[in-house]
Amino acid sequence: MELAQQQHLTKKRAAKEPFPVSILSLTVGAFAIGMTEFVIMGLLPNVAEDLHVSISAAGQLITMYALGVAVGAPILTVLTHRIPQKKLLLLLMVLFILGNALSVIAPTYAVLMAARVLTALTHGTFFGVGAVIASNLVRPEKRAGAVSIMMAGLTIANIIGVPLGTFIGQHMGWRASFGAISIMGIVALIGILIFIPQIRQAKPASILQQIASLASPKLLLFLLIAALGNAGLFAVFTYITPLLVQVSGFAEHSVTWILVLFGFGVTIGNIVGGKLADWKLLPSILGLYFTIAILLTLFTFTVHSPIAAVLTIFLWGAASFAVMPGLQVRIMSLAQTAPALASTSSHSAGNLGNASGAFIGGFVITHLSITALPWVGAVLVGLALLLGLSCYIAERKSSLSS
Repeated sequence: MELAQQQHLTKKRAAKEPFPVSILSLTVGAFAIGMTEFVIMGLLPNVAEDLHVSISAAGQLITMYALGVAVGAPILTVLTHRIPQKKLLLLLMVLFILGNALSVIAPTYAVLMAARVLTALTHGTFFGVGAVIASNLVRPEKRAGAVSIMMAGLTIANIIGVPLGTFIGQHMGWRASFGAISIMGIVALIGILIFIPQIRQAKPASILQQIASLASPKLLLFLLIAALGNAGLFAVFTYITPLLVQVSGFAEHSVTWILVLFGFGVTIGNIVGGKLADWKLLPSILGLYFTIAILLTLFTFTVHSPIAAVLTIFLWGAASFAVMPGLQVRIMSLAQTAPALASTSSHSAGNLGNASGAFIGGFVITHLSITALPWVGAVLVGLALLLGLSCYIAERKSSLSS
């Protein structure tokens, strides 16, 4: 009875305020996870020297994290599907804090690798379950906007958290960076405990039902679209520093500020994208992919002009992340019996796209040239657009015939 009253009050509050303060506790969690994923990139030389391994070996800490998200997160989501969502979020944040605390005291490279894999497992499941909770805390027409508010934590981490974490690591030792992330995790844990309400869940689907739901051809198509879109992004973004230094003519220290500007574009795009998706879901996804493909095509030419390159990068960052809230909501809506697993799987598909894009970009640099990266990225995003367009046309025909 008490739970039903609490749920009723939650819905009443959601009807009055479009984005409840409870969503901000998810944003803090997303911020901490964004920091732990990306801060290692600026600390690789420090980690390698301290643990007596090569830079390339230290780089495997990034690779294994991505694989942990891509492969492990959906498995963890399936295994924990009967745990109430709030309890599951709390459990994930406890594991996240433990993983980062273990990184602080890791005596060897193997222990640090295990700690990274542990935190990677919490990454995808947190975003999957968090997106479902965020969308349930608001009115149906505000779902994508709520998801974008949560995801903003990830983008803000790139603007503020990663530079701050790198600064801490370079001046106080790389272990201090993971200590700071652990503290952020504790703040998120307290926020979730206090502000996230208990949301009544329908009886969870069985593991077989969830997997069957995930095997829907339309859902698999949109997971492929997500992977292709991210591949287009990371085919270029992975090599943005050599592009800007060798082709645009920037000094290496200037690239940091350009990436901060890119991060601002990402954050703005994420918020605007949520509003666009709440307005027109599938048309906004297709329109944004078209915009990204055009911007990457233009980048093939503007990369030779410093001012034009910076402007293109800002707009490209905004468009690339504007598409993500809508894509997340679309994927969740296609798997109504397993929205958390579908949402988690979208992060897995995205991480596979990240890895594929980086590999494709390296292949392009080796066999074509670094200046070919933008148009190759445009081709990958163009493929995502064509798949999405074919699905949209098929749905329109189906609705007209019925």
